[in-house]
Amino acid sequence: MVCGEQLEYDGDMIGKLTGRFEGTVEGMTLIDVGGVGYTVRLPTAGGSAFAPQEGVDIALFIHTAVREDAIDLYGFPTNEELRFFRQLMSVSGIGPKTAIGIMSVADTPTLRRAIAKGDAAALTKTFGIGKKNAERMVVELRDKLSTEVLAHSPEQEASDEVLEALMALGYKAEEARRALKEVDPALDTRDKIAHALRSLGTLR
Repeated sequence: MVCGEQLEYDGDMIGKLTGRFEGTVEGMTLIDVGGVGYTVRLPTAGGSAFAPQEGVDIALFIHTAVREDAIDLYGFPTNEELRFFRQLMSVSGIGPKTAIGIMSVADTPTLRRAIAKGDAAALTKTFGIGKKNAERMVVELRDKLSTEVLAHSPEQEASDEVLEALMALGYKAEEARRALKEVDPALDTRDKIAHALRSLGTLR
């Protein structure tokens, strides 16, 4: 356990893995822990800023999904992402593979904000989440997430709005985040979007 972080124990045999990143196997991350290779499913680069380099040490918080014919490991760079993954799985009809797919379309704060706002249309149109799952997420998670999301600073909320706008225009989450880093945080939301688009090469 990392000092200062409280993990929610759910009976998992593995709560965290720390080891050397050895690339991918059939789309899953391979981690060498003391000579034992673990394959772990992570959100794809489209929704996660986590992009380890081969041969470096990484640490992941783990959720263990036990099936009749397999044991699947799902990994996340932060405990916040692991908690959100489990919140998604609490929604009727959403299992671990669907949850990891949802987390691959955008970063966790942006998805949480859309759910807290009750914006099922944005979840469907902007992020490509199925209509039924989007509506269930809003109905079952909106109240749980609204208090946490409202606690975000105005600056964070403005950044989330810019990211949502850029993604609605067809840019991937990592592209939008890189462009936002080049934008003056003192600008208002409209100007931030304009400057981000210039950075992305849309405007001349």
